[in-house]
Amino acid sequence: MSEKYDVGLGNHNVTLRKNANSDFVSFWDNQAKNLHWFSPWNQTLDWNPPFAKWFVGGKINACYNALDVHQETKSDKPAILWEGENGDSKTITYSDLFIEVQKFANVLKSLGVIKGDRVTIYLPMVPELIVSMLACARIGAIHTVIFSGFSATSIKDRIDDSKSEIVITADGGYRRGKIIKLKEVVDDAIKDLDFVRHVIVLERTKNPISISSKDKFWNNLMDDASDSCDAERLDSDHPLYILYTSGTTGKPKGVLHGTGGYLTHLYSTFKWAFDIKDSDVFFCTADIGWVTGHSYVVYAPLLHGATQIMYEGAPDFPDNSRMWEILEKYGATIFYTTPTALRMFMKFGDDIPNSFNLSSIRLLGSVGEPINPEVWKWYFKIIGKEKCPIIDTWWQTETGGMMISPLPGLETIPLKPGSGTFPIPGVDISVVDEYGSEIPNNTKGYLVIRKPWPGMLLGLWKNDEKYKSVYWSKYLDCYYPGDYALKDDDGYLWLLGRADDVLKIAGHRLGTAELESCIVSDEHVSESAVCGISDDIKGESIIAFVVLKDGIVIHKSILEKNIFNKIRIDIGPIATPKKIYFVKKLPKTRSGKIMRRLLKSIANGENIGDTSTLDDESAVTEIQKIVNSALN
Repeated sequence: MSEKYDVGLGNHNVTLRKNANSDFVSFWDNQAKNLHWFSPWNQTLDWNPPFAKWFVGGKINACYNALDVHQETKSDKPAILWEGENGDSKTITYSDLFIEVQKFANVLKSLGVIKGDRVTIYLPMVPELIVSMLACARIGAIHTVIFSGFSATSIKDRIDDSKSEIVITADGGYRRGKIIKLKEVVDDAIKDLDFVRHVIVLERTKNPISISSKDKFWNNLMDDASDSCDAERLDSDHPLYILYTSGTTGKPKGVLHGTGGYLTHLYSTFKWAFDIKDSDVFFCTADIGWVTGHSYVVYAPLLHGATQIMYEGAPDFPDNSRMWEILEKYGATIFYTTPTALRMFMKFGDDIPNSFNLSSIRLLGSVGEPINPEVWKWYFKIIGKEKCPIIDTWWQTETGGMMISPLPGLETIPLKPGSGTFPIPGVDISVVDEYGSEIPNNTKGYLVIRKPWPGMLLGLWKNDEKYKSVYWSKYLDCYYPGDYALKDDDGYLWLLGRADDVLKIAGHRLGTAELESCIVSDEHVSESAVCGISDDIKGESIIAFVVLKDGIVIHKSILEKNIFNKIRIDIGPIATPKKIYFVKKLPKTRSGKIMRRLLKSIANGENIGDTSTLDDESAVTEIQKIVNSALN
């Protein structure tokens, strides 16, 4: 934790944090003034725990701030540099996007969509996905985007909960050279949902589809639509979107985000974290079906009039060099991706990224889970050529935007591999014990947020009680995100994984991220994931799943011994795994997150449940065979 890297972009704004610490409400009041408001607010914050209303009385529109404000100065500037998996590409300017959004807003209105209605979007990573979201925002409809890897059952649950009468989908989408039949999935999902009135179908792959009386084709609707549509003047707390989050059990929760506070949070964090300039080419690899895609692919870049790359396919298809090809082709200056993707790239070896010209990159970012220190150092050395700061960001669907991150656009501080550094200005974060008391430095505890912030969720869709019980019941008037963390002697925050991923070994609490980072620090290892199995004596025993780098020939018994010794030295004997399974790949979602619950279920011999979001089901099959073989 003491290793530091002095690298930054030369920014030294000390006033902003000082102002935030002095009066966080006035601070956010000033930040909101960076946006266009139709009418000013009369109250900055109405805080009735656990419900917060920001910029009360103000009138605003997300689409207006993303598009209209740029038309005089940036109409010809590329907004989206789109790359399809199959080789299709398209450049969309701010003027192009403005026209398309207004036309589609009129399409929605012609189908009877009004302010407050919900519209479900189930599309691949194509520009029309962004058009759909912004068109909803323009007329005050609430968009609910569903990741295009979900099953019919998952889609049905979400459409039914939101009561969306309009569904937007495509005939299909490309993934690893195959056509994903999205329309077919939607048909199955809505067959018993009589309230769905219209299904708008985008022709992406031209594969055969069934047509019903509800179906309407995107292009036909757009041909007849006017390209002029005024933006609705909406209350600051008017809902912008519902995004459903899945837990390990129960139905998904509909996280509800508003407009004015959310946009203020995104505008500020995007500027502070990415040091965004008019000349930048920004590439965030997140799928828009997840919150990172909502916040830092759609809204934040457009608020700043930035140019960004949007990619449809898998990061390693058709070959392991695809990401670096895209970065080189478009001269990307900022790259924001997941630790899981980085571990995969590491596994492929250094020669692949080293064969591309990545000299345009000036800033790197990480999102989705804690980044292992070894992976951080590889990212810094191989991709950033030891000149680019790395922002290691922590936040959630519920927080709306970044909450912990280095901020090279604001300040220059030493970076520590694996640490998110400090909370963003205007956010009050602590590490506490079971009773909510601050704990000494270098002590593991629970992360809490003590004050409201503008990007926070309005609540859960039609479920205030669940909102209170899930996020606000553990500690009085404190938001509990469910994460395990510690603060070091320099005040740097270290995220140790989900608290529900915390292992209890003989009464000792161990974070999965801590163990996984230790395993990955072995030079032969590319990825790891750990979980717990029931143990009559210890409560839980640790099981580790390990993926080796390509071309490793060391005997696995030697490697196993080395890993055991490393864990005993770095963490302690209590953390020694009961068993290590060497596997070819880990089960991941298409967004790149490791599905640890599946590993836990396999290790415990339980039913693995829903696998609809898996990127590659063969990973599960292989692991099941390996585990079963070892047990029999």
